[in-house]
Amino acid sequence: MIPYHPDSLDDYSQQSDNAINSDENRPDKPEEACGVFGIYAPGEDVAKLTYFGLYALQHRGQESAGIATFEGTKVHLHKDMGLVSQVFNETVLQELPGNLAVGHTRYSTTGSSRKVNAQPAVVETSLGSLALAHNGNLVNTVELREQLLKNKCNLVTTTDSEMIAFAIAEEVNAGANWLDATMEACRRCQGAFSLVIGTPDGVMGVRDPNGIRPLVIGLLAGEPDRYVLASETCGLDIIGAEYVRDVQPGELVWINEEGLTSIQWHQQTQRKLCIFEMIYFARPDSLMHDETLYSYRMRLGRRLAAESLVEADLVFGVPDSGIPAAIGFSQASGIAYGEGLIKNRYVGRTFIQPTQSMRESGLRMKLNPLKDVLVGKRVVIVDDSIVRGTTSRKLVKTLREAGAAEVHMRISSPPVTHPCFYGIDTDTQDQLIAATKSVEEIAKQLEVDTLAYLSWEGMLETTREDTNSFCSACFTGDYPVAIPEQVKRSKLILEKVVV
Repeated sequence: MIPYHPDSLDDYSQQSDNAINSDENRPDKPEEACGVFGIYAPGEDVAKLTYFGLYALQHRGQESAGIATFEGTKVHLHKDMGLVSQVFNETVLQELPGNLAVGHTRYSTTGSSRKVNAQPAVVETSLGSLALAHNGNLVNTVELREQLLKNKCNLVTTTDSEMIAFAIAEEVNAGANWLDATMEACRRCQGAFSLVIGTPDGVMGVRDPNGIRPLVIGLLAGEPDRYVLASETCGLDIIGAEYVRDVQPGELVWINEEGLTSIQWHQQTQRKLCIFEMIYFARPDSLMHDETLYSYRMRLGRRLAAESLVEADLVFGVPDSGIPAAIGFSQASGIAYGEGLIKNRYVGRTFIQPTQSMRESGLRMKLNPLKDVLVGKRVVIVDDSIVRGTTSRKLVKTLREAGAAEVHMRISSPPVTHPCFYGIDTDTQDQLIAATKSVEEIAKQLEVDTLAYLSWEGMLETTREDTNSFCSACFTGDYPVAIPEQVKRSKLILEKVVV
């Protein structure tokens, strides 16, 4: 589907057509698909509020961004390639009036990285325009596309998101109202989908029956009630909205002048939130299960130390996502915590080709070692995941060149052995290092003194939630939504791994 996830916004913004993004320089993280945002707030500058909401969700996708606003029956749309701050400015936002808005920031899963595939997807219906923003990935896109083309739908993109929008439009044009049309269309969809949908009459938020991708509800102070939908609570915090609750698996919420109405559109639900949302994707200040993910990630580090303690002088995390677990590891182990790497947080998108020597040490554009801190030290470096192993090996080499006497790597999740089909990008299974090598073989390839991953049980037990309520298919191969054979063959090459 798509390339791998850089560790943060700055890493991600470098993903362009330049040489530094060759296979050897692709980061070792899976990449999230998208961030969605919706708001119903008559009397407010909904375009600007949506801009800031997307700005807070920028880590979820940095290829394109878009906002659609509704001014009565008229829809205003602006979307383009680039970061939220590059796509929008004051002039553009002033040209997006209305009482409600839908926003999206994207990293391509189904559909290539082109402006035409940017969201929200806007289609016309007999009831007016429909604007849809989607986080997730359908697994029955081939079947759905064939149905829509058979019915003469004029698909203009290659995204599954547009297919969902057209499926809703089909139902509306057949006589259904917005709610019934959306519910019926969602019943035709299989896979992961958290949707925010704008119409002339209100905003909808929808989650698939497994709730694989997150979606939360917020409330803006004032009268009447003004509601917000966002992929994460950090998208609420930035505009001063109060977190109310999550949209539940199989639930549709309808927000209009009468307030918020909840409809359970699918009766057979089984919560399977992507565990990687908690480990890595979502921002550490976002709330899940009534606590910040920072707290969960610190517990991962403490559990990791309990499972794989090693004698060392210093522990530090790979900035930024490895830091909470590294702090937890330090607390549980008694090993001093410090900074061994400094991250360049101000690297913007660049299309300038680096020199060959820069490409060979391309990691230093993002991370630079503190030599006087590292020299002669036995260090434990903590990261949240390894996917391919290429940049991890470069990182170890950098630490040794800086003078580290020993390098011990600890990973606060289990080995990634299977690709995701629900909105996270991973390559085919044979390109996942842990699918083809043992931990000992990976340690040898990375050239670390020792390597240890967190156990699968430790990862789930540390959530303090029902361990059956998470999707951990990338670690086990147990997919909660059946994957059609033709889709499965595109990525799933090896046999199932038992954890």
